[in-house]
Amino acid sequence: MPSSSKRPPLTLALRFLAPYKKQICWASIALVFTAGLSLGLVQYIRIIVDQGFVASSTASLNQAILGFLVVAFLQAIGTFARFYWVSWLGERVTADIRKAVYSHIISLHPGYFESNLSGEIQSRITTDTTLIQSVIGSSASVALRNLLILIGGTVFLFITNPRLTSVVMICIPLVIGPIMYFGRRVRRLSRSSQDEIANVGAYVGESIQQIKTLQAYNHQDYDRQKFGDHVEAALRVALARIKTRAYLITIVMTLVFSAVALMIWVGGQDVINGSMSAGELTAFVVYAVLVAAAVAAISQVISELQRAAGALERLMELLHAHSDIVAPANPKTFAGRAKGALRLHKLSFSYPSRPGIRVLDGVTLNIEPGENVALVGPSGAGKSTLFDLILRFYDPQSGSVALDGIDVRDLDPSELRRHIGVVAQQPTMFTGNVWDNIRYGKPEASDEAVYRAAELAYASHFIDELPEKYDSFLGESGIRLSGGQQQRLAIARAILKDPEILLLDEATSALDAESERQVQLALQQLMQNRTSLIIAHRLATVMNVDRIAVLDRGKLIAQGSHRELMRSCPLYANLANLQFSEPDTDEPLEGPEPKPRMAAND
Repeated sequence: MPSSSKRPPLTLALRFLAPYKKQICWASIALVFTAGLSLGLVQYIRIIVDQGFVASSTASLNQAILGFLVVAFLQAIGTFARFYWVSWLGERVTADIRKAVYSHIISLHPGYFESNLSGEIQSRITTDTTLIQSVIGSSASVALRNLLILIGGTVFLFITNPRLTSVVMICIPLVIGPIMYFGRRVRRLSRSSQDEIANVGAYVGESIQQIKTLQAYNHQDYDRQKFGDHVEAALRVALARIKTRAYLITIVMTLVFSAVALMIWVGGQDVINGSMSAGELTAFVVYAVLVAAAVAAISQVISELQRAAGALERLMELLHAHSDIVAPANPKTFAGRAKGALRLHKLSFSYPSRPGIRVLDGVTLNIEPGENVALVGPSGAGKSTLFDLILRFYDPQSGSVALDGIDVRDLDPSELRRHIGVVAQQPTMFTGNVWDNIRYGKPEASDEAVYRAAELAYASHFIDELPEKYDSFLGESGIRLSGGQQQRLAIARAILKDPEILLLDEATSALDAESERQVQLALQQLMQNRTSLIIAHRLATVMNVDRIAVLDRGKLIAQGSHRELMRSCPLYANLANLQFSEPDTDEPLEGPEPKPRMAAND
């Protein structure tokens, strides 16, 4: 993590305020203006008491009342300006923080998300930023305004009666101590509270995403109990935070208003003795109440600021999270369109979350431009991991991956992935309509290009049967479509992107027999003159590729054609015999493809 992230979070957050100096200036002027007017109103109260009530002067009373109304009107205008600009800053800065955190998060390498829950990250971007918006747009304004009143009121107290002011000053150290002590505790509890709330959100998100599995296993009662445990844990932390804040407010208010009571008693003695006018005492009492109220308000706001500091720490952790996959300082580029030659040289790799398990062990594989190569092997052999390394989702611990002779670590990851199309075994659909999902890899594509891609993927027929055709909303993760329909849209997405390299993870596994035949024809056309790697779970789907590479326990143990491997590779022969209704022979295969018995999973 960068060293900058070790600085206080509030200091790091100032950079989000820096672009809005003009708005901060206007908000500051409004704050000073309204605080000054609030203090000025007290002087009119003194005049009203001394010259109106005590002197029984109607003219002086009328003049003082008129001035009071003018000041009150200006106060209203200043309050409007203060509220508007401070609220504007809160909303604007919150939006900027959300955009910055999201932009950084989606650039992090996939390994980061192995140890960080997506629900917690969502909570930080939504709940925590909302808390910060509340503080910047409201609490900070209240704190600054009351701080100005506190300072100004104290000055006026000294001007009005220095002896009485000393009574108030005695209590200041007594008030600051509890604020500092309880404030730090509130901050720690606020951080814990936000973490617990994030756990609640993560559990809800996972339950909803897997609702069919949850209900199929009758898991409702167990999940209700677990969710209740998370909610109760969040409640316990929240109650501890609330109790701490309540202690703070109670102690501060008791001390402050005890000082005010003492001051009124001393001032009353001075009025009785004739050394102080009733108006001066009234003004002094009002100033003292303003100062006391300001201290009480600041003590409350400090709790909110500490809570926001805890939320801001969580956001800054995300914003400064280090990505293991970054673009080089001077990335190389391709001269025109990439040819698609892949060189995998002595690749060894372990996932960050499982450093002791070697998923790939010294794999070397050369793939020529336009060659179609299938990767087969039992579950856990490392086939999907090879895809991850080619896409540079991870870097190998040793060895290299090169595209057209350029090490992928010397390329900008976005430039590398621009030349690769992916169709996963479990297709990914996004909330939106058909247009959005097919255009995902090429947002600028025309409608005609989308239509053509859908036709080549044999998806146009079922799309035309949807209620709103290409404008049909597919639901979260494409829940309104069947697995086969989702897969055909994913294939259409790859066709539209028109990449030089295709990575196909058994792209037809979710299709019925007729759709599979049609899509296989489309994929055969698509794979012509393109480098293609196909993870094969069903060997019948890759009988006609240029080459088959067999992986086992992270090692490349054999490669060749189907017939060559049936003779030379016992593992491949065993997989084939398990899937086909009868073993292969040396005789050429004719007629329909062998009927699959079962599918091996990667």
